[in-house]
Amino acid sequence: MGGWEDYKPAMAMVGLQICYAGVALATRAALLQGMSPRVLVVYRQAVATLAVAPIAYVSRWRISGGSSMGLRSFSLMFLASLIGVTINQNIYYEGLYLATSSMASAMANLVPAITFLMASIVGLEKVNIRSLRSIAKIVGTVICVAGAIFMALLRGPKLLNAQSLPAKSIFGSEGEHWLLGCLFLFGSASCWSLWLILQVPTSASYPDLVSLSSWMCFFGTLQSAAVTLFLEPDLEAWTLHSNIELFCCLLAGILGSGISFFVQAWCIAQRGPLFSAMFNPLCTVIVTISAALLLHEEIYLGSLIGAVGVIGGLYVVLWGKAKDLQVINRKTDPESQNDQKSSTRKTILIDWSLQTSYKLDLEEPLLCEKATNTNENKP
Repeated sequence: MGGWEDYKPAMAMVGLQICYAGVALATRAALLQGMSPRVLVVYRQAVATLAVAPIAYVSRWRISGGSSMGLRSFSLMFLASLIGVTINQNIYYEGLYLATSSMASAMANLVPAITFLMASIVGLEKVNIRSLRSIAKIVGTVICVAGAIFMALLRGPKLLNAQSLPAKSIFGSEGEHWLLGCLFLFGSASCWSLWLILQVPTSASYPDLVSLSSWMCFFGTLQSAAVTLFLEPDLEAWTLHSNIELFCCLLAGILGSGISFFVQAWCIAQRGPLFSAMFNPLCTVIVTISAALLLHEEIYLGSLIGAVGVIGGLYVVLWGKAKDLQVINRKTDPESQNDQKSSTRKTILIDWSLQTSYKLDLEEPLLCEKATNTNENKP
């Protein structure tokens, strides 16, 4: 029919990026009010588990009675949760606190480039220096990393605002810890990329992806709670002292790991994973402007230039990946589809990374299967 229906996916993605920006700003506000970053991780994962578990329970028995969990599946889930949830989110929130929400949002755009680099090292992504699309992905990766280094090391003159942080991070406070915050955010992006790599054997061992996400949220809650109890011996840190802290936990858990899955999965089913990834930098723009106005975050010229570099590099990587998908779709036909499944499974790994934005939640395993089906069925 066209018309209104054609604009629905784009409107949904814009709305989703606005929601992601709201989660980032609410999280930053809660941290500035004194909430422990480590406690926030535990509460977020607990809320996410409660939000996803009922859906997983219903879908598990609707699909051939569900998948069984063996020792291999359990081990892979536990490792993926440790890297992708416990370590990842703890250092992310530390970085978010020590740096800024705009920096955290910009750094998240590094994930596709880092994932491409890791996938190339382990052989999941083939690199042909004579291919224009491979060169584009390599150049885009270099631009992304260079932009991130520029943001961290060459902050430049301050354009707007100044602030002083309360000492709630275990590493201290104040602006001198900016570089440490940037390193944490870069480490978080690297952990997320490694988590994406781990999804290949994990989803193969436990193909019930909705239930897989539920289990990883649950494992992440237990692991994060153990880390927090070790680093936060004062039980007072577990108390929520304001409505903004409660709102942040609910928003990050329900929206970040619940509703966002359905919206993004629908958009990917309609237009594919690259369409979804194209909107990720919008969140960075919204967060940067809103954080400066609402939270009075510091804005530096060097940070803005670096963020532009990261976003530009992201689109170069996306272009290269789009060309890869075109080649795959041309080669895939009803007669050779079975021979292409192994290759498609490997190349779809980067599509997982293209679906990420600043948020560090667990919808990607759910989206992966839809992305695979979409790319295999569309011309």
